[in-house]
Amino acid sequence: MRHAVAFVVRNWPLKLAAIVLASLLYAGLIVSASAETFQGRIPIQILNQPEDTFILGDLEDVRTVRYLALGTDRPQVASSTFSATIDLSNMKAVAGAPPVSVPVVVTSVDPALQIIDFSPSRVAVRLDPLVTREVPVRVDLSPVPPGLDVRDPVVSQDTVTVSGPESSVRFVVAAVARVRIDPSGLDVNETVGLRAVDASGEVVDGVDVQPSSVRVTIQIGSQLATRTLPVNPVVTGTPAPSAEISSVEVQPALVTVEGEADALAGLVSIDTRPVAIAGATSDVETEVGLDLPDGVAALGVDQVRVTITIRPRSGTRTLEAGIEIVNGSPDLSYQPAVDRVLLTIGGTLEALDAVDPTRITARLDVAGLDAGTRAVLVTVRLPDGLTLVSASPREVTVTVTLLASPAPTPTPASEPPGTPTAAPAPTAAP
Repeated sequence: MRHAVAFVVRNWPLKLAAIVLASLLYAGLIVSASAETFQGRIPIQILNQPEDTFILGDLEDVRTVRYLALGTDRPQVASSTFSATIDLSNMKAVAGAPPVSVPVVVTSVDPALQIIDFSPSRVAVRLDPLVTREVPVRVDLSPVPPGLDVRDPVVSQDTVTVSGPESSVRFVVAAVARVRIDPSGLDVNETVGLRAVDASGEVVDGVDVQPSSVRVTIQIGSQLATRTLPVNPVVTGTPAPSAEISSVEVQPALVTVEGEADALAGLVSIDTRPVAIAGATSDVETEVGLDLPDGVAALGVDQVRVTITIRPRSGTRTLEAGIEIVNGSPDLSYQPAVDRVLLTIGGTLEALDAVDPTRITARLDVAGLDAGTRAVLVTVRLPDGLTLVSASPREVTVTVTLLASPAPTPTPASEPPGTPTAAPAPTAAP
């Protein structure tokens, strides 16, 4: 008995480990025998992706999931039964950096399923900074059919914005609109999609272009002609009631246009796009495009500068004013032939509206006039901003007379001495 016990307890740690290992192998065998495998595609969802970053390439799907069904029923298993995610909260976006291996987490939406393992358990992720910049728009023409004269393309805007991963955007040099020239010689006027290209003209994938298209206009013909025509500024609206247009100027005053001979034949000038001046009280200066007829293009000029000079609106008022004699001599008398005249004054409407007619008089300057009849010019002293337009009559006849000298006052004679003074008459008694 003692030998048997000694045999059992000899090297017991090793024997215990062997028993545990055997139990685990047996349990694994049992689990492997009862585990099931789902094969399909489970898209990996991204969690906590840093802002302004872009994942290069496509993420690999989870394709195999091994699981145990804990219940007695065998549930129906599909791709939607499982959810696969990766967490990018600890990743940093570095342009050109190698891929980073990120662990995949797979869970089951059915609590009766216990996931044992899955494949792949890790995926490679390349995280790039998301950048935006402007690039020029370029028109790429198909081979021009023989016999056609193609003018330079005109696009609705010269630059567009490209955005995407920095490792791709840095190679973009332009956004290209590819246009086909019709052998019939029809003008091109259409909206064309844009593609981001590198220096060699190859399309750069994974880059977004905004706007994604532009309008391209190309004039095509075989009998193009040119003419130099004056520019006609088109003004719409009226200034404020107290203002008016003084002058309208345009620079350049002449432009050279090109088009089919038939299209140019009836042109005598080129209008501008409308310039609105409604309610303006001061000068208006702006750059505006040309309103070109179909089939006509301006050479070397996209816009012209229109300057509209606005001034205060002026007018006249007629009022009746009394006569005022000024600079007269105290020894002379002045008698005008009329006592009132009609005055017409001019100036800005604002200044005219401020005039008080009762404070306006017609002045006759009689300085230096001798006795007799004289015609004296009517003058008026007016507030600033007003002028005398006319007076009716323009001259007033003034009669000048010499005032009579006053008679001297006689001095009373002195009484001789001793002359008795008359006594007062007696007063009757009551």
